[in-house]
Amino acid sequence: MAHEEPLGMLLLTGGQGRRLGGPKHDRPHPSGGTWGGHLVRVFREVFPRGPVQILGEPLPDIEDLMGTGITVVSDPHQGPAVALSTWARSEPPPTVRWWVVPCDQVAWTAADLSIWSSQAGDADPKGRGWVMVREGDREQPLGGFIGSRMIPSLASFEESRVRDLVARLPRCIVKSDAYRGMDVDHPADLEAWTKLR
Repeated sequence: MAHEEPLGMLLLTGGQGRRLGGPKHDRPHPSGGTWGGHLVRVFREVFPRGPVQILGEPLPDIEDLMGTGITVVSDPHQGPAVALSTWARSEPPPTVRWWVVPCDQVAWTAADLSIWSSQAGDADPKGRGWVMVREGDREQPLGGFIGSRMIPSLASFEESRVRDLVARLPRCIVKSDAYRGMDVDHPADLEAWTKLR
């Protein structure tokens, strides 16, 4: 299942999680470790040598997450769009594309990520756009892939909402049954996800 293509992971952990009563990145995941740690393990199973950057708060189980190549980038806590632009200005390591995933997309498995990343690579082989899915009538950029050729443009934006940021960037919409971007934002989401496990 491991891929040789150079991909990176950008894990967003800077949210306040107000609707769930506090931060989400360090909540325990049923598979072990934290929510954020689960996502890093999923990524490393598919891309064992890919760089991992944590945008926001460090994970308490970071020492257990399969060796080195994990760095924490400061989040200015002005929303995810500003955080993404700040990250782009930090000169991320070179890759073809980055999987941009928030810590509350806890349903991802390595098998799903393997399929989804292959679909993204087929749709945007040169890493020139933001590969995402459409859920209902809205585009869902998080859980998608930012092509590395977009990073200079991303660094120049000062948008405060991801929706506005995405509207100014090239994007590629892909249909995928492998996409597992269900956010756990509310207590009802947490209960529904727990029942699915």
